[in-house]
Amino acid sequence: MVKLVGIAGSLRPESHSHQALAIATRKAQELGAEVTVLDLREMTLPFCNGGDYGDYPDVARLQETVKDADGLILATPEYHGSVSGVLKNALDLMSFEHLEGKVVAPISVLGGQANSNALNDLRKIARWVHAWVIPEQVAIGQAWQAFDEQGKLVDAKLAERLDGLVESLVSHTQKLRPSA
Repeated sequence: MVKLVGIAGSLRPESHSHQALAIATRKAQELGAEVTVLDLREMTLPFCNGGDYGDYPDVARLQETVKDADGLILATPEYHGSVSGVLKNALDLMSFEHLEGKVVAPISVLGGQANSNALNDLRKIARWVHAWVIPEQVAIGQAWQAFDEQGKLVDAKLAERLDGLVESLVSHTQKLRPSA
């Protein structure tokens, strides 16, 4: 069974990144994947300083949960043309030991028009730690109007693309991590 970890890089209570991650998580579960969501809003993580994080049990939980997974769904708001600081910090608190060989599906959520800035940065970060980033990616632009009251995407084609992203993640994870 494919084991995935979902992480949204937003601390907002009504986060669109978390809405996108929830949709992706449900789809992955429908495909038979086991998904653990690490909610950074509920974790106490220090700023990465390359030191000892023994006083922060959530750092160990983050590291071990990711290390035990086959792949990641990373959803980030785009802030100032890049990945959120919250997600970057969480990724910085891990090393090759935790991230190498993981299969990654990138999602970005923006207030403006969809673009690839944060997605490209997620790809670069993942490649740097020797993770495998799938070819597909999804950018959800104008997030303030992209979701309905039930948290579903309004645009059927965008919803289809998000489903396709998750299908690709599960499929590529099974190919790249045969023990999954």
